[in-house]
Amino acid sequence: MKKFLIFCVSFLLAKECSCLLDTLGSLGIGKNGTSPLEKFNPKDLAGATKDAVIGIGKQIPDSIPSPETIFSFGKNMLAGLPVEVAFDVINQACSATLSQKQVKPKYLPELASMNFQLRTCRGNFFIPMNSPVSLLTHPAFDTSKDTAILVTGWFSNVNSTMENDALETVWEAYKCRGDINFVAMDTGAYVDSLYTWSAFNTDEIGRLIAEGLVEMLKAYPKEKIHLIGHSLGAHIVGAIGRYYSDLTSELLPRITGLDPASPCFNEGENLNMLARGDAVFVDVIHSNSGVLGKKDPVGDVDFYPNGVAPLPPGCLTITCAHARAWEFFAETVYPGNGNAFLATKCNSITAYNSNKCPGKRIPMGIDCPNNAKGNFFLRTNRSRPFGLHSLKESEIVCSRCEHTTTA
Repeated sequence: MKKFLIFCVSFLLAKECSCLLDTLGSLGIGKNGTSPLEKFNPKDLAGATKDAVIGIGKQIPDSIPSPETIFSFGKNMLAGLPVEVAFDVINQACSATLSQKQVKPKYLPELASMNFQLRTCRGNFFIPMNSPVSLLTHPAFDTSKDTAILVTGWFSNVNSTMENDALETVWEAYKCRGDINFVAMDTGAYVDSLYTWSAFNTDEIGRLIAEGLVEMLKAYPKEKIHLIGHSLGAHIVGAIGRYYSDLTSELLPRITGLDPASPCFNEGENLNMLARGDAVFVDVIHSNSGVLGKKDPVGDVDFYPNGVAPLPPGCLTITCAHARAWEFFAETVYPGNGNAFLATKCNSITAYNSNKCPGKRIPMGIDCPNNAKGNFFLRTNRSRPFGLHSLKESEIVCSRCEHTTTA
């Protein structure tokens, strides 16, 4: 294949050079004449052509797509892109409806019906969100540790029994890590109804939670808080950050968005979405770009595993692709796995695959540096472990359970 491509390129270049020389000759260029280009030397062109052919020959191995790349492209052309087009139509229809203020949620959020769910290796404990200080005084909450707060997406709340649900998967990783308080937001039925109602509720839920955090963070350093949201949950944590800033004139330290929901959320329209500026540092992982998840960059740093495509390797459905974001993040939480996904700042996955992005690699996920800026690309495996640099399951050592309370 390489020799064939070099031959084709050489033939085409030689033909173009021959035609150019004939043309130059007919104009008297390169001969003893009065042309301003009389210093032109055809041998120089021949030498440059030779150098170009050699350079192209060296570049061709990087330019030939691998069988996996060809399969991924074909899969996205046949399955992913038609779905992307369909969801773009849905998104436009949703935007038009919202702009006319025709959508009103059936259930308006009430703080009294929402809870913090503190998870420990000894059990799960519900603390009313309208009594946030009770979370800090709970015997299972360790005020010396940092706190990760997770908000999941549509039809995926704390009562979900779905296998491999986002909450369960992320919690298992934090439980193994053992050095962080893990809190899930129980948003009740407010993101469990008709999608447009749920989307409409994200801003109000964020406002209510932010009010609770203001009280909680009077007795707990805000620098210890890390907000994480998947899908609709990503927009909820964005709203939390914005309202917290409005209420305190301060920013929370970090928000991580896991494939922020795309339908109905567009910049400059009625529904506010997660955006850079909602926290000191906003990092985003995209896994179902242009369908269920946002395609455009929205954070300080945006990661595009396997490129800006609807379906990553190993997925044939959009729900599988949408879930990859939290699966990727959870994998990085396990002890020793912070560098499981190393990404490079780049313009596209094609440039990344061709080794045309020589910048420093940074970790995607929990250990992402908070000074990272721009769009980063990387490759992943088709199945667990997804990270190219992940530890094997047998190599991961989980911490011992330190909680003794049975409250």
